[in-house]
Amino acid sequence: MKSLLYIGMFFVLIGCKQTDKSEASIESSDSQSEAVHPWAEKASYQNAPEVLKDWVDGRAGTGDPVHWVADGGVYEYPSGKKLFGMIGFDSSTVIWPDEPGEKIIHLTRKTFAYTDPDTGEVLTAYKGQPVTPIAYPYQMITYRLENDRIYGDVEQGVGDRVQTIKSEDGIPYRKMGSGYIFNASVFLDFPLPTGKQYQAWENYDFFFQPEGSVDEPHQMAWQRYGSLPPWAGMPDKKAIIQLHSWRVESHDEFPEKLLAWAKKEKPKWLNPPKDVAEVRALQQGEAGAGWGR
Repeated sequence: MKSLLYIGMFFVLIGCKQTDKSEASIESSDSQSEAVHPWAEKASYQNAPEVLKDWVDGRAGTGDPVHWVADGGVYEYPSGKKLFGMIGFDSSTVIWPDEPGEKIIHLTRKTFAYTDPDTGEVLTAYKGQPVTPIAYPYQMITYRLENDRIYGDVEQGVGDRVQTIKSEDGIPYRKMGSGYIFNASVFLDFPLPTGKQYQAWENYDFFFQPEGSVDEPHQMAWQRYGSLPPWAGMPDKKAIIQLHSWRVESHDEFPEKLLAWAKKEKPKWLNPPKDVAEVRALQQGEAGAGWGR
């Protein structure tokens, strides 16, 4: 389970900055709140605060699946030597509830592979040890806004390992020019089934700009400080993972190498879970290596 947690804490969201109500919507000539999509006529969407709609629309889309593709690297700390590359993506969709005040459901699948630092080829083995991609068949995130703070609780796992990671303090966000930056800095310290302690720091910065103002209005930067996966053979070494991610609307917009790998190795991950019923069925399965089968 240790390797699963490197990217799996993607939405443990903490802290929040209150923003002036007059700035609570990303300004554009075609407001996101007025966009025509499956949830636009629901009372829950119409009555949601603009900043909550901006966050959910940007992160999880407005009905049709969206994908966040990513690339980056793993660096030895403190030398800065690049040990591995990393590529991956998540596929997401959202379900707005029927009534105002109920939780918004974000359904996602995500997978990430380690790559050779020089050639960029996906690693399947390293120094005689198998390298398994990180692969989450699902994560179900529920959003709410309370006391001017966005919260996202993450449900994940299978069998008796299903757990809900509660958002304690909410997402920090601030207005920057015509857009927003949403930030989550996560400090992890908890026991593993092996008896060891899992400790890491992860930071997520999402940058959302008005639709049409730039070529790609949805971007994210992610960093992690913590231990390397066991197969790396460096149990006493710490490392930094750095990823840059951006949203695409279709598989045609994937980087070519990433799409080829996904079609061959992780075709299921090219689409999010279709509904909560699929999530409940997945929760009855078994966790494979890297939680990906």
